[in-house]
Amino acid sequence: MGGHEPLVVTGSAGAGRVCVHGVLTATGDGLVVSLAGGERPHVGAVAVAAPYASPRHPGRTRASTSVLVLTGHRDDEVARPLAEYVARQTGQVAVVAVGLHVDDATPEEIAALTENARKALEGLLARLEASSEQPPAAGTDSTRPGREGEAS
Repeated sequence: MGGHEPLVVTGSAGAGRVCVHGVLTATGDGLVVSLAGGERPHVGAVAVAAPYASPRHPGRTRASTSVLVLTGHRDDEVARPLAEYVARQTGQVAVVAVGLHVDDATPEEIAALTENARKALEGLLARLEASSEQPPAAGTDSTRPGREGEAS
C-alpha cells in the first residue's frame, strides 16, 4: 500500500443475545471484515471472494468464493453470501470472518443473528463510503485514509 494507513470502521446491529459487532478494514487492495456476536463471539468461518466481470451478462459483477469452516460450525452460511455481496458491491477482494453463537438458539434468534450480521455489514460499508467521500482535514495527505468511526 505504499505506506498508506488502512481505513478502519466499526459498528453493530441488534441488541442483547443477537447483537452483532463488526470491524471493516479497507487495505487499499481489498476489504477485511470481522462479524462476531451472540453470547460467544468467535471465528467460525472465513470466506474470501474475488470479483470478476460476468462473461454471460455484460456489466454484471460476480464473485469467485472460497470458504474455510471450523469443524462443528455453521458460520459459513453467513460468511459466504456476505463476502460475495461485498466483492460484487465494491469490486474489491473481500475477506469476511464470522463467528455468531447463542446457546440453545431458537430459529428466530438464528434468523435475527443472520439479519443483524447483514445489517452490521451494510452499516460498515455505508460508513466506509461516507469516510472516503469526506475531504481531508487541513494539513493531511488526501491519499491517506486514517479516520476511524462508528457505523450505526
